[in-house]
Amino acid sequence: MGILNITPDSFSDGGFFLTAESAILHAKKLVADGANILDIGAESTRPNFTPVTAAEEISRLEKILPAVKNFGVPISVDTYKPEVAEFALANGAAIINAVGGDMFKVAKKFNAPLILMHNKKFSSGDIISDVKNFFKKNLREDLQIIFDVGIGFGKTQEENLTLLKNLREFKFIDGREIPLLLGVSRKSVIGYATGFEVDNRDEATGAICVLAAAAGVNILRVHNVAMISKMLRMTDILIGG
Repeated sequence: MGILNITPDSFSDGGFFLTAESAILHAKKLVADGANILDIGAESTRPNFTPVTAAEEISRLEKILPAVKNFGVPISVDTYKPEVAEFALANGAAIINAVGGDMFKVAKKFNAPLILMHNKKFSSGDIISDVKNFFKKNLREDLQIIFDVGIGFGKTQEENLTLLKNLREFKFIDGREIPLLLGVSRKSVIGYATGFEVDNRDEATGAICVLAAAAGVNILRVHNVAMISKMLRMTDILIGG
């Protein structure tokens, strides 16, 4: 999953793809580099981000969706606002990547896969159990749910590392195989663990993605698609994916 942030303030690439032309060109490059899904975010979700209205998110999306929906890969919209998700799905997107909000009605209306991310609101002191319980609570028979452990969302860095070291724990819940997405590209947990600055974290991101794929994670959300798609291609061969 290639990341396309059309925001001024995303932590890694904020401001790079604000114009429609630059966003569309980058989307095209991500697909050429090997992205199987494009994940478009029109509002930053970085810590202490500046919220924007649904109307502003929609305004940003409507400038690029008509072009990128024809690039041959599914489009995922990264939002917590149901009205933004509904607009995107009605205009070429296929997947909701919900960083919050109640998206069940919208997903059901459009029969769209729904990515649900764990964002810690409380803690039992056991982050693995907390995430598992969130997954159990949100399992649905009437929707295709993809789960995300939510690295960097409401968690300490040690909790983030615990989740990354134990991704296999989340592949089966109550005997049911769970589709998993991991979004860890260039995140602060890498800087915490290694000392690498944000513009020097792609190799470490790749290392995590290889181990995540081997642990059964289905979708890896990344910035550097060109490098990491090659790493995952070989990983798939070795693990029989």
